Amino acid sequence: MNIRNAPPAPSATDLPASVQQMIGAAMYEEETEFPIEIGYVYNTCAAVQNANPIFWDAAVAEAVTGGPIAPPTMMSVWFRPHHWAPGATGERKALQTHFDLKELLDLPEAVVASNVAVFGEPVRPGDRLTTCQIVRSIGPLKQTKLGLGRFWTIDVETTNQRGEWVGTEIYTMLGYRRPEQ
Repeated sequence: MNIRNAPPAPSATDLPASVQQMIGAAMYEEETEFPIEIGYVYNTCAAVQNANPIFWDAAVAEAVTGGPIAPPTMMSVWFRPHHWAPGATGERKALQTHFDLKELLDLPEAVVASNVAVFGEPVRPGDRLTTCQIVRSIGPLKQTKLGLGRFWTIDVETTNQRGEWVGTEIYTMLGYRRPEQ
């Protein structure tokens, strides 16, 4: 299920024009810095003690999935920037759109309220993935226990080098300002 063309949800009407223009727009398209590596898969599976033979045994992977795959839950791993890379400048952040919204809406604090992942084609060693971030909705100002803020939803859509949809991670965040003490 590719949700890239899903219509944006209704959003608050008091948003600055620069923020309104972000809703429904694909932003920060980027490609993985290196092809998917089986070593990362092994390290991740070892770290969480995932003994599923699909990830460890080539014969099982071939029989079940047509060859080696990465655990679907690793989808966001491939886009976490290294703290340093040759030629990179400035601070490197995952989910940059979220940080843009915090700044543009003057909401310096934030928490992840929910995260849902929907998976498509499996990620295989050697794949090169591309992702983009799409703001789906931004809610009205709301008083919460944490402070005055807004909820927003960002989809992170991922495709492989063949243009096949790999999956979408849906983040709902609460950006807020702490009450004055």
